[in-house]
Amino acid sequence: MNIRIKFCKTGSLRFISHLDLMRYFQKVLRRAEIDICYSEGFSPHMIMSFASPLSLGLTSRGEYVDIRVHKAPSSAEALERMNAVTVEGMEVLRFRRLPEQSKNAMSIVAAADYEVRFREEQKLPKEWAEKLAKYLEQPAICIQKETKKGKQEVDIRPWIYACSVREGVIDMQLSAGSVHNLKPELLMQSFGEWAGFAVPASALLIHRTELYADLGTETERKLVPLEELGEDIG
Repeated sequence: MNIRIKFCKTGSLRFISHLDLMRYFQKVLRRAEIDICYSEGFSPHMIMSFASPLSLGLTSRGEYVDIRVHKAPSSAEALERMNAVTVEGMEVLRFRRLPEQSKNAMSIVAAADYEVRFREEQKLPKEWAEKLAKYLEQPAICIQKETKKGKQEVDIRPWIYACSVREGVIDMQLSAGSVHNLKPELLMQSFGEWAGFAVPASALLIHRTELYADLGTETERKLVPLEELGEDIG
């Protein structure tokens, strides 16, 4: 049985690496007595796959991990058992059964929502929000992006699905996944260079709120939160 787990990572947990998070999650599953499947071979390991590793220092309420289990408790019981053994900063939000032939979360991530704030000590021009709106009006936004083949010029404008400002918070929906992955830090760095002021990654507080799969066509996007591809276990 394939299970998709949604969880949040906040507080001091934002300072642990993805590798440490994987190790910690394995402990949570063992302590919660979730009957997870193991791989075969000389060194068996839990069958689990995280949707999209979160960069160090970021927080999130939209993280996902897929696991395979021999049998599963009800969703309500699983949440109770797992949250009873987690530390402050992590909360398991969903425990849902996936269709048998479903693809794992890592392979289908297509977009992500973020909330971006500037740190209080960051000095900004008063009209930065208006400048951001003008920056986004450009038909093309070309940057130098580091790739496996070295630096290449790419147009990131098609990867910005939505971006708006509300009370000092920048809401973003950006392309994510293995095909086109745009990080908020890179977008804000590009904006700062265009607007004429520095926006280092250290000046930002970034909170990921959701991850999506794209169930649309080549011509029409249809983004669906990863949790909606599963169903609660009664």
